Amino acid sequence: MRLLFVHERFGAFGGAEANVLVTATELRRRGHTLAILHGASTGKDEAPWVETFTERFALPPHGGGPAVRAAISGFRPEAIFVHKMADLDVVAALTDAEAPVVRMVHDHDLYCMRGYKYHPLTRQICTRPASGYCVFPCAAMVARDRVGKFPVQWISYLDKRREIELNRKFARVIVASTYMKDELIGNGFDAGLIEIHAPVPRPATLSIQPTFSPRNRLVYAGQIIRGKGVDVLLESLARLRNVFECVILGDGSHRAFCEQLSQRLGLGDRVKFVGFVSQQKIAEYYRDATVALMSSVWPEPFGAVGLEAMRYGLPVVAFDAGGIREWLIDGWNGFLVPWMDRDRYAAGVDELLRDKALARRMGEHGREWAGERFGFAKYIDGLEELFTRVCHPRSNVGEPLVA
Repeated sequence: MRLLFVHERFGAFGGAEANVLVTATELRRRGHTLAILHGASTGKDEAPWVETFTERFALPPHGGGPAVRAAISGFRPEAIFVHKMADLDVVAALTDAEAPVVRMVHDHDLYCMRGYKYHPLTRQICTRPASGYCVFPCAAMVARDRVGKFPVQWISYLDKRREIELNRKFARVIVASTYMKDELIGNGFDAGLIEIHAPVPRPATLSIQPTFSPRNRLVYAGQIIRGKGVDVLLESLARLRNVFECVILGDGSHRAFCEQLSQRLGLGDRVKFVGFVSQQKIAEYYRDATVALMSSVWPEPFGAVGLEAMRYGLPVVAFDAGGIREWLIDGWNGFLVPWMDRDRYAAGVDELLRDKALARRMGEHGREWAGERFGFAKYIDGLEELFTRVCHPRSNVGEPLVA
């Protein structure tokens, strides 16, 4: 089958980009012909993207409608697989495509004007659908501009409503969790057109087993932005009673603040900010670890990075935010901590550092759970079956996708 991927970036960046690449790589391995219509380059790990997407169509910064039509005319896809895309000209042009369009919703950008579903000052998680409340009292129409000439930018509520309406026209919408499905239903999407296919990472190398060594290594892997709560993580680590070392893998706009906070908390000799590293390097850090840390205080749509750590046999400690509770079972494959409770978070990590047998047992539970419930092959099979249904509505469900 000829599949046209659509995404706002090209190259490694965050969880959405990791999913795009790993999914496309496997679909290509299974014999499907792929192309990508993409936005700006990230400048990171682009080589595997170039190898996987042999046909590539670049979008202009604004007004991408003509580029959409040119890509569809040039590639002639049988189906279109949209990931993150907020350009309304692009989305509108996609609704006019003859090929069925499937949209994967990775996060809250589609229906939240702020994009992260929590208040920037109080960090209180929002439970409302998009509505006039977003304008007043939330004032979400004013947002920080990290790339423009001005410190703030204007977000149009009417544009957000139009974006939601356009996405409702797609043949199917994919989400990673029941939590995300409920968010979409609350925003007026047809429940019958929403399917759950958790974007699981590729299976871990079985030869990699965590050492649970006496060095008590803790690993955080992810973006360092405010919603990921690395500052709250550091405040939790400052409460630990056991000796430890922590590596923070990733980069982002909140990194400088967190590095300064680490020094103020007296953690400078125990916490190391490594920066962006490849997936292969992350696996090497997992090899010599005892606990994988997640500290998101925004409602994670799914939290695949925690699931990835479980595949390497590590227990996970995370706050109960969004869809994390759908794969992290408190006391069985890690600790699910009440939201923002730093003392409970520290207590969970301390217990795992103190009791390595417990950490190893929870890690094995997580590895088994991830393999059985969130198998990579099962995930790709589900996508293939979905594209079969939307491309050939009268075909027998369950038949393999024709490459």
